Amino acid sequence: MYLIFLLFFAASYSMSLSSADSVTIYEDFVQCFKNVTTITDNDLSDVVLPRTSVSFTPTLRAYIRNARFNTSSTPKPSIIIVPRVDSHVQAAVICTKTLNLQLKIRSGGHDYDGLSYVSAVTFLVLDLSNFRNITVDLNDGGGSAWVQTGATLGELYYRIWEKSEVHAFPAGVCPTVGVGGHVSGGGYGHMIRKFGLTIDHVVDATIVDANGQIHDRKSMGEDLFWAIRGGGGGSFGVVLAFKVKLVTVPKTVTVFRVDKSVDENALDMVYKWQFVAPRTDPGLFMRVLLSSPTQNKTSTVNTKLRALYLGKADDVVSKMNEEFPELGLKKEDCKEMTWIQSLLWWMNHVDVDKVKPEILLEREPDSAKFLKRKSDYVEKEMTKPELNRLFQKLATLDRTGLVLNPYGGSLNVTAVNATAFPHRHKLYKIQHSVTWPDAGPEAERLYIGNLRTTCNIMTPFVSKNPRSSYLNYRDIDIGVNDHGADSYRKGEIYGRKYFGENFDRLVRVKTAVDPDNFFRNEQSIPTLPLNRR
Repeated sequence: MYLIFLLFFAASYSMSLSSADSVTIYEDFVQCFKNVTTITDNDLSDVVLPRTSVSFTPTLRAYIRNARFNTSSTPKPSIIIVPRVDSHVQAAVICTKTLNLQLKIRSGGHDYDGLSYVSAVTFLVLDLSNFRNITVDLNDGGGSAWVQTGATLGELYYRIWEKSEVHAFPAGVCPTVGVGGHVSGGGYGHMIRKFGLTIDHVVDATIVDANGQIHDRKSMGEDLFWAIRGGGGGSFGVVLAFKVKLVTVPKTVTVFRVDKSVDENALDMVYKWQFVAPRTDPGLFMRVLLSSPTQNKTSTVNTKLRALYLGKADDVVSKMNEEFPELGLKKEDCKEMTWIQSLLWWMNHVDVDKVKPEILLEREPDSAKFLKRKSDYVEKEMTKPELNRLFQKLATLDRTGLVLNPYGGSLNVTAVNATAFPHRHKLYKIQHSVTWPDAGPEAERLYIGNLRTTCNIMTPFVSKNPRSSYLNYRDIDIGVNDHGADSYRKGEIYGRKYFGENFDRLVRVKTAVDPDNFFRNEQSIPTLPLNRR
């Protein structure tokens, strides 16, 4: 299906270009942009980039994290808009809408399936990577920050650390993830069990609507504010910034890693992990990674446990000896450090004392690997025989892995409809993962085929009716939308998987704030059919 979809992308795009000259599009857009803003010609060349601009390709490539969409045949935008101020964003919306084109919104993060910079129709890209201002205020009710959506998580963490070593923000452990997509899609990290989702700490936002107007929480209304916390911002407008509440963490936290082979009772460890990790102290997050070997191949599975404990090493060792003896945790397996150092540790820096936090500011421009990701939710523990069958099959699948992330703790306190994110009461989440070095359709078929094999194996053991997925692990395998006459029906297919019963409210909000469906992509929230409004 995926290769067919990409071929459809390329074929449709080539046809669209034959009827829409990119030069004419640029000229018309620039005329509109200059009419709407006070931008000078000198500044315009840095903000509105046609394909002929020397900055076009470097700008486009800089935030393509999936090499599958970094080829000469991948459909390219007619124009890239790189706004410097809010009015540039407003003009981009107004002028794209005036020209009846599609606007793709990219905040500079990962975007696994490329929906923010690939399309089957003539389109423009609004690249928010320069919207990265962060203002931290520790005197605002325990600490808060305004963060623009083009900033990265690493930049946000660094700016918090500059002000305090005991303030933090609960979000992802990968520093190059963009704030815009991560936060609006739900967001989680290694403190999810203690502090809940990232969106649970969003208290305000600014957004440009389909008419080019800027709203904050008060003027946008609580329905739209609800929707952009877990429903994805790109279906409703261009989110410019979020105001988030910070959390306090101990001066000393503990991390540990335990690797076990099948011969070292890895199966027993993973089996017991299912019962302990979602129910233990909320201050303890234990992620398990299962992967097939890529070197010195043997019929085994690499089993790795990585953990953060918001406290001292002695306490977590004592707790694990009591609750999880199969782990075999010892004091020497643990390292005590500050919270900011724990982020460096999760980045695989072994000796965090030798690494400066400034590394969190690195954006890794123009770096991409070939990859595919999928997601699942588990509601009931797998049995040992079931896990054993998974282990046996996984051992035969090159470069394929599963990442198991425990839920529970504070995540369960919030109702499933309090935000647009619906999966709070699951046992744990699975990220299906495959990454490979080789270009070309043959390698893609092989490795994505391996990934789909693990998904098929897991079918009996994951959520059903619908089989739930996580929005931020974008996966077009679960459905796509061309926004034609049956847009709602197509949108409901993937929408139920991402949002469950919250999909209905998201559609109502979408229909109210963007009835013409200007903000759309291949997996955006559809509007209600005309006969149901």
